[in-house]
Amino acid sequence: MSEVIRTKNFVADAAEFILRHARKALEEREEFRIALSGGNTPRPVYREVARLGHDLPWGKVVFTFGDERCVPPEHPDSNYAMVNDAFMSRVPIPANNVHRIIGEGNASEHALAYENELRAFFSGLPWPRFDLILLGMGEDGHTASIFPNSAALREMSRWVVSTRNYQSDQDRITLTVPVFNHASRIALLVTGRKKAQRLKEVLRPEAGSEQLQVQAITPIDGMLEWLVDSDAASLL
Repeated sequence: MSEVIRTKNFVADAAEFILRHARKALEEREEFRIALSGGNTPRPVYREVARLGHDLPWGKVVFTFGDERCVPPEHPDSNYAMVNDAFMSRVPIPANNVHRIIGEGNASEHALAYENELRAFFSGLPWPRFDLILLGMGEDGHTASIFPNSAALREMSRWVVSTRNYQSDQDRITLTVPVFNHASRIALLVTGRKKAQRLKEVLRPEAGSEQLQVQAITPIDGMLEWLVDSDAASLL
């Protein structure tokens, strides 16, 4: 199932969305497993979650990442660096609850290492079952680090693979489409007028149009929710 949630108060509404589902998972299982997105869109959302979530039992929250750039963790391009600055450094999260993708070094080796780490955490499951995965959408229609013409889009057995952004010539590590699609809930966060046309193409595709990477996100037994601001939704 999928739903489009339009909001005039994107940061506040997205933060409340995350906290609402965190509290629901914690009530049901006493654990909340979330995979975080990088990029600029979620940065203020993370700050707001940290500000509003002071009463959350952070020792029961498990942080993972949907993708990472192959840079050191203090690098300005690092998703971990952004999330740590905006979010994790502002809440009392135990270090063992943060599963960082190692970006420095050999991308293929670290992709396999992260897959093994996730397989150990989700022991006994054929695919991981995240309570919530946060994703974004690029202006070209990519999501996470699954880019146009990427072999990662066709990967059906691995949980984590290395890939490359050929526009920036940068190596990346990303979770795969089946991992995303086995989540209990996925939130795609989209803001800005520059993404309005692409969002329209994704949500209202014309017959015969080429499939974009983000359109591969179709949960098997879960919910997909698009959280979009007024500018991004202006052409819908």
